[in-house]
Amino acid sequence: MTTPSSFTQQDYELIKREVLYQGFHCFARYHLRFRLFNGGWSNIVTREVLERFSAAAVIPYDPSLDRVLLIEQFRPGSLAEPNGPWIIEVPAGIFSANETPAELARREAKEEAGCVITDLELINEYFVSPSCATEYMHLFYGQVDASHAGGIFGLKEENEDIRVLNLPAEEAFALLRAGKVKTSPAIIGLLWLELNRQRLRNKLTRSSL
Repeated sequence: MTTPSSFTQQDYELIKREVLYQGFHCFARYHLRFRLFNGGWSNIVTREVLERFSAAAVIPYDPSLDRVLLIEQFRPGSLAEPNGPWIIEVPAGIFSANETPAELARREAKEEAGCVITDLELINEYFVSPSCATEYMHLFYGQVDASHAGGIFGLKEENEDIRVLNLPAEEAFALLRAGKVKTSPAIIGLLWLELNRQRLRNKLTRSSL
């Protein structure tokens, strides 16, 4: 049986780091080498890396009403999208000083969807695109009351214009199956919710007895 390697932080060497651009994010060039699976070391390789802030995201779901809250907003990185660069997402954002992933998820749900998280569960943590970026995502499920959810949200000082989509769960899953959802936190969150939906609804029923 093949198992994952036992490589650690001691098994690569960052020889040089050059800052190519420093703005809201940093774009850097790494010169490095790493141990090979068959033994020995690689040649020195050069890679450009986008040093992005780590983030947290949350998929808000109301198990009582069986409704999902998604958001829609303009994204400049998706200008090539044939249907236009307004992308269906889940609330997400980057950390403020000393903020925990759970605190960030709750804050973004309030800022971007106007909802209060009453129960939070970690779905997974992962690197968004480790071949070229450092961004690390903490993805949560958040229980909400969707009975009056909806509207336009976002911070004016950040030029955010975010519309809330208050959808029956089956309609949200249908958007996913139709290829209308194209960001990893939303895709992973909806797939997880589809697998865990009945458990969450049963949990709510038990807690109300």
